[in-house]
Amino acid sequence: MTAATLITVAPTGAEADKAVTPALPVTLDELVSTAVACEAAGSAVIHVHIRDDDARPTLDLGRLKDTVAALRERTSLIVQLSTGGAVTDPYEDRLRVLDAGPDACSLTCGTVNFGDDVFMNPWGFMTELYQATQEKGVVPEFELFDLGHIATLHRLLAAYGPPHGGRIHCDLVMGVPGGFGGDLPTVAAAIRALPQGATWSATGIGRTSLPVLLAALAAGGHLRVGMEDTLTFAKGRPVKDNAELVTRAATAATLAQRPPMTPTAARTFLGLHSE
Repeated sequence: MTAATLITVAPTGAEADKAVTPALPVTLDELVSTAVACEAAGSAVIHVHIRDDDARPTLDLGRLKDTVAALRERTSLIVQLSTGGAVTDPYEDRLRVLDAGPDACSLTCGTVNFGDDVFMNPWGFMTELYQATQEKGVVPEFELFDLGHIATLHRLLAAYGPPHGGRIHCDLVMGVPGGFGGDLPTVAAAIRALPQGATWSATGIGRTSLPVLLAALAAGGHLRVGMEDTLTFAKGRPVKDNAELVTRAATAATLAQRPPMTPTAARTFLGLHSE
């Protein structure tokens, strides 16, 4: 168990509707302001999806590059770009995300039923993306939605070796209809199956956010929170902003005597200082 807790904020995602959720940060200025506030509240990593001028999800490379540059200019956060995008994004656009030069990226280890949609991640796409992260010096975070994804992660590492930086860091995405449940027994089963030496965060979607947060802290894991994953702070009360969710996570981590990790410490933790 580490002495500090890595807190990742996922502020936007590709699913929530700005018209329904006005607090969702979708413009570059909104995203940067959110990042500044979340860093002050205790986050060390920002997991980034971007939107176009109509607030629709996009993987436009120019916008991604501008976003990475702006976040680096105004914060010390580790910039982790989503290679998942929206479920409708083509594989070639998802691969091109790495050309924006992020510190890190997500790498989902398998296809999953995502509510009423299907989030496609076939083996060939995964291997191409993984090898590209190794070549470009981008640290992948392995996104795991069920136990089959963990088996695929083992297969990926056996076939292509360790990731850039040498650290295997995973995110357990819990509570998506079609994937892991968001409860303590499921968290325990997942972490038992992880590769030896791997570190992990957990994300609770919607009403599973608090049970997963508490289970992760108790088991020595790390946290991902944000409006990509939950829009309700408490029953009947919408989330005010992303910093509110980071503050709650940081408070819980401090109560568990594992206070938030700084961005500098997180870079070492994730292998970002390795050549």
